[in-house]
Amino acid sequence: MWRMLVLLLLASVTAASGHNIGQGKEEDSGDELLLCRSCGYEVAASRDLKFVASPLALALRNDTLIGEHRVPVQLFQNPQGLRFQVLTFKKAVVHKHWPADDQFSWFPGYSWTVATCPRCHSHLGWSFQPNIWPQHFKDKEFEESEETFIALIVDRLLQENFAATLLMVPKSYQS
Repeated sequence: MWRMLVLLLLASVTAASGHNIGQGKEEDSGDELLLCRSCGYEVAASRDLKFVASPLALALRNDTLIGEHRVPVQLFQNPQGLRFQVLTFKKAVVHKHWPADDQFSWFPGYSWTVATCPRCHSHLGWSFQPNIWPQHFKDKEFEESEETFIALIVDRLLQENFAATLLMVPKSYQS
């Protein structure tokens, strides 16, 4: 029920302007920012969505999760039986925990490493790189490559516009 409520609330939010992740510059592009649900850190922008299909996905659906945009959401299950709904991005501001591992990858031909929030260290998803790449390399190389991507867990993200509606104004400030 909680998951459905979150999806309904996220679907009702419309796209609005934000700022470049990690650069602090204002921009009027209409991009929707996605925040870490635990601490509110700006993790990704809708302009960085990059759909990477996996034959190992248990399910695939298009859902209205980011503003008014319909985006592909894939469902995966890890070896422990936990299921995750993920969105894939060409880049996101996450901490990657090298080395990469090719065991149990949801994307054949890719190695993965855990991706966490740089502020609160919550697990947000996974970073994927081709198996032929070395296990360690610089973040800049990862971000500049067209072969890499990041899968973020839908339930661990919050839209910036929705987060702003959660703030309460004290009664003393209301007219």
